[in-house]
Amino acid sequence: MGAEEWAYFVPYEPNISEALNKLRKREFEAGRYSPCCERCPFLPDAKSGGPGAGHASIEEAIRSAGASGTASILDIHSVGEEPEDFQDGVVVPLAVDTLADLFGTEQPTREAILESRDALDGFDRGQGLYVVAYEEGVPSAIFFRGLSYD
Repeated sequence: MGAEEWAYFVPYEPNISEALNKLRKREFEAGRYSPCCERCPFLPDAKSGGPGAGHASIEEAIRSAGASGTASILDIHSVGEEPEDFQDGVVVPLAVDTLADLFGTEQPTREAILESRDALDGFDRGQGLYVVAYEEGVPSAIFFRGLSYD
């Protein structure tokens, strides 16, 4: 089995760790993770359906998924400070020079991020990155993207 890509947009908030924790809770409660959801929707939002949590806690869901992971944001437990901080279970910001190279700006729009999402890589299984999306120069969303463990 190969790694599954996961991706989410969430409303912007300055504390990326808090945004991550809210997203993890949302996806857990919706049951949009393996093994509850065999083929979870790509880019789910708060209104996307799901079977509901199949475990008592996120930790239990992660244990139940085993070495393959949950194929979702649940596998990510923290935010790294620097683009070079890639490690298992961590999302890191996209490097500023990469933002400029990919988007021609340090303030990409949601649409530009979606169009270039396949170029947003450089991480291994069980890792991910995030990019702040802008609307008219104002932060509007956070894009999280990564790969499952298997």
